[in-house]
Amino acid sequence: MSITAAMVKELRDKTGAGMMDCKKALAENDGDMEQATDWLRTKGLAKAAKKAGRVAADGLIAVASQGARAAIVEVNSETDFVARNETFQELAAAIAKVAIEVDGDRDKLLAASFPGSQNTIEMQINDSIATIGENINLRRSQMLSVDAGHVASYVHSAAAPGLGKIGVLVALKSDGNADALAEIGRQVAMHVAAASPLAVGADDLDPEIVERERAVYAEQARESGKPDNIVEKMVEGRIRKYYEEVVLLKQAFVIDTEKTVEKALKDAEATAGAPIELTGFVRFGLGEGIEKEEADFAAEVAAMSGQ
Repeated sequence: MSITAAMVKELRDKTGAGMMDCKKALAENDGDMEQATDWLRTKGLAKAAKKAGRVAADGLIAVASQGARAAIVEVNSETDFVARNETFQELAAAIAKVAIEVDGDRDKLLAASFPGSQNTIEMQINDSIATIGENINLRRSQMLSVDAGHVASYVHSAAAPGLGKIGVLVALKSDGNADALAEIGRQVAMHVAAASPLAVGADDLDPEIVERERAVYAEQARESGKPDNIVEKMVEGRIRKYYEEVVLLKQAFVIDTEKTVEKALKDAEATAGAPIELTGFVRFGLGEGIEKEEADFAAEVAAMSGQ
């Protein structure tokens, strides 16, 4: 397979490895990006693949809460200028509130009535495109709820209340004091915004992801020349460390790094007066996973001038 410069650049951006190392990794793995990434990691040439997609879309993340229920939506625009537009902000906030009523289902949300209008939300978005002059898209939506307890929310880089660049929901199941649950819930939501965990507990992780990590660690350990029994212990140690990096309950709590999130929740039970179970979380980062086509500015100018 022919290895292109674009492929090398993509792997370099993804791993932080050198250009020649990336080219070799792709050549050794027939151009397969994931296998090349693992090859680089095995050789110690790449950073751990803890990354979100390149943030290339603008707009807002909006959250709306109703005690034991809360919703989060991502509404994209083409520019940050539009995201600061009051009309756009009102649109995003209204959509988040309706999302609670449809359990966060995106298709149902688009078909739902827009508050104070004859329009559906999809029609309202289309009208806003005509008014604002930019493409607007409801990209995703999700809702969390608990039978008893609290669903906390947090937005980072807030443009207005409930609107920002990163949004988080955290569901806490408990019969405890509402104020205490709201406080610890907000703290954990802030932690999720900062730490980007992949799952609540180790058992919630995708088994394929865990096995992929285990394979990389095993290959690295074998290259050390250690006996198999030592290699196995080394791998298990790395897996435990991996859990501490990506599992929410095992992560060091950003509010107090001397304890884990799990310990922070346990400590909060004394104030709440009842057990607390973290049943789920959602983290939306604006534009994650979306890539815009990179424009060649010089070529655009030349084209406009007729050259």
